Amino acid sequence: MSSKIVPVIMAGGRGTRLWPLSRAAAPKQFLQFLGETTLFQKALARVGDAALYAPPVVVTNADFRFLVAEQARAAGVPLTSILLEPVARNTAPALAAAATFIAARHGEDTLMQVLASDHEIGADQAYLDCIARAAGAARAGRLVTFGITPTEPATGYGYIETGEDLGNGANAVRRFVEKPDRETAAAMLAAGGYLWNSGMFMLPAGLFLRELGKYAPDVLAAAGEAVERAHHDLDFERLDEAAFARAPDISVDYAIFEKTPIAAVVPAPIAWSDLGSWDSVWKTGRQDEAGNVADGSTTVLDTRNSLVISRDIHVAVQGLDNIAVVASEDAVYVGRLDDSQSVGRLVRHLAASAGTAKLTQTHPTAYRPWGGYTSVLNGERFQVKRLFVTPGKRLSLQKHHHRSEHWIVVRGTAEVTIGERTIPLRENESVYIPQGEVHRLANPGKILLELIEVQTGSYLGEDDIIRIEDEFGRG
Repeated sequence: MSSKIVPVIMAGGRGTRLWPLSRAAAPKQFLQFLGETTLFQKALARVGDAALYAPPVVVTNADFRFLVAEQARAAGVPLTSILLEPVARNTAPALAAAATFIAARHGEDTLMQVLASDHEIGADQAYLDCIARAAGAARAGRLVTFGITPTEPATGYGYIETGEDLGNGANAVRRFVEKPDRETAAAMLAAGGYLWNSGMFMLPAGLFLRELGKYAPDVLAAAGEAVERAHHDLDFERLDEAAFARAPDISVDYAIFEKTPIAAVVPAPIAWSDLGSWDSVWKTGRQDEAGNVADGSTTVLDTRNSLVISRDIHVAVQGLDNIAVVASEDAVYVGRLDDSQSVGRLVRHLAASAGTAKLTQTHPTAYRPWGGYTSVLNGERFQVKRLFVTPGKRLSLQKHHHRSEHWIVVRGTAEVTIGERTIPLRENESVYIPQGEVHRLANPGKILLELIEVQTGSYLGEDDIIRIEDEFGRG
């Protein structure tokens, strides 16, 4: 048994409620909203105390595997493993796989702390006290969830009604309540004894698996087989797809917590938000004297109680109240702040049209295991991109059938392979890659390498890449 808690960070979500910054291929947990670190990196920091925690296990999907690895590396947090879900199957199968993996690696009595990668939490002493109480209750034989002390009759969260005081800082769970309407939420707050359902847990791995065997045996069987038949790939464990796909698509609340008699809840009077809307981002941000939260390239004048964020163009807002203005590289959202819960409806409308569907899926900036690129300009038979390569990383050895490329270094030092030659490129130097020529780009330096890439040719799609050699296992 590990004497340390093993964190399990859930990082596979694809939500688009914070569009246009958050998209299916670039969800909110991996983005910087207010500040210099991502929500995922903040979650890593909360479990960074090596005296209390073992290195985390991250559960995500294959599309995000390199984002997880790179952001953990950048944050300086070692990981026990990254479990890759081959298909989306909700929280019960994901946690079943994590518990199976942890029980085999650390022992069945090991505690696993489950936390979302996309929540904003004030990790103060009150938070640490809640962790200690939850660990004590879990070691006493309970499956523990965290209930946030409500600050308003919110309709975007589920609720937990507390039962008897268990005497160790936890209460029995009387029942779970689905997301209520505002009148019902207000009545529950007036009655007392209700907490927001945070989706965070403290679970003894073996006990959790035994309860799964009682109440969700099909989940346990599928997840257990997926772990048993998983194969190791670089820093990742790929769960077996055929086995994992047999697991029901069910949440851990429905599968276990609403059925088991050993569920407990620790009341948590902490600053917490699931950042599920622009309104919640505004509430967690640092407001000026007029109640505005502004971030990025912005100017705000004669405006109150508003959120203004820009990631590219300069945004100027004047004479407005209760407004969200969010600008990404290729789209701008403007709406009432108190109506921002309905952004999902707007995203569905955009996704239904061929002309705007791409805006809900991908960003102009795409991340790769070696760094990434931003699309700057597209035209007939040409395309301009900004490439950025992480120190010590290199792209695959590759060629293109339909395009040539020109690279100009604007920052750092590049090592360029063209055919049999390898040449260094420094700032303000350039090189030409002919169509069909085998080539590779690497960053041998200590700082980020940035280049401008100009592509010319009859076809410029990303699928015109023939990888000859790739250290990241891509075909």
